[in-house]
Amino acid sequence: MTASTAATSSDTGLRLRELSVSYRAPGRPPVRAVAGVDLHVAPGQVVGLVGESGCGKSTLGKAAVGLLKPAGGSVEFNGHTVTPLGLRPRPVTQRGLQMVFQDPYASLNPRRKVGEQISDAVVLNGGSRDSGRELARELLERVGLPAEFVDRFPHEFSGGQRQRIAIARVLAAEPSCIVADEPIAALDASAQASVANLLLTLARERNVGLLFISHDLSIVRQIADTVAVMYLGTVVESGPTDQVWDDPRHPYSKALIAAVPRADGSGELPVDLPGDVPDPAFPPTGCRFHPRCPIAVDACAIDEPALVEFLPDRRAACTVLASTLTKVG
Repeated sequence: MTASTAATSSDTGLRLRELSVSYRAPGRPPVRAVAGVDLHVAPGQVVGLVGESGCGKSTLGKAAVGLLKPAGGSVEFNGHTVTPLGLRPRPVTQRGLQMVFQDPYASLNPRRKVGEQISDAVVLNGGSRDSGRELARELLERVGLPAEFVDRFPHEFSGGQRQRIAIARVLAAEPSCIVADEPIAALDASAQASVANLLLTLARERNVGLLFISHDLSIVRQIADTVAVMYLGTVVESGPTDQVWDDPRHPYSKALIAAVPRADGSGELPVDLPGDVPDPAFPPTGCRFHPRCPIAVDACAIDEPALVEFLPDRRAACTVLASTLTKVG
């Protein structure tokens, strides 16, 4: 590999730059589901992406792996631009970028044995089906399932087992970055922590970057190194998970964390966060959060706040806080 083609350390991993994604529907204005997001997932790093339903988390995840075409900005993986997927095979430089989907019932082919589906990655890379089958047996054991399950069909498994099979299929492609889109949302409570811990272990042991998309802040707090809080297509706060959890600065982050159920029975949605997420086809002017914000001022309806770094690795986007936060650099 020449110096011109080698990726530098700053280029490694998954990087989103001013990413925007829009949907179009007849008779309606374009819906800007993702509105200019910057995000970086380094090798071995677990990044949590949280927010209410409809904030654009899943859309961002699909655009990050090339399932959706960006309306603006760019997605890069190890220094190479991620091109939207079409009918042709994914370029070799992008095969290390894989996705675990929310619904394990839909992400597996019900007509094919799980061993065949896991071994597809080996065959695609020029290996034999026999070698792929052997790898499938190893990976099933790696994710906590018996090797003999290679000869079973997806309908023979529980939801948690299917998600483990989906993870094994992803691992067969030898990924260096995984985008997990609500990977535990469709599972029962007993399986959620197990699958989340499995993904964390794989990230640590294999130095795999993990973008963990979830609305469950309690799980994200346990496994993520850093967290980005998303609201109506934009990131309103980001930073190390423990710091954001212990000292959230943006009003929306504070409301989300306050709403997390606790053992003492507290954790109800605060009364100063009324209403629902606005229609993304008709977003508010200025700060998108200002109609629900308890500290909003007149300027919030006019000025769209930038994501400002006020402490090392801590960023927040708030017009009111901008006058009190000391910008780094």
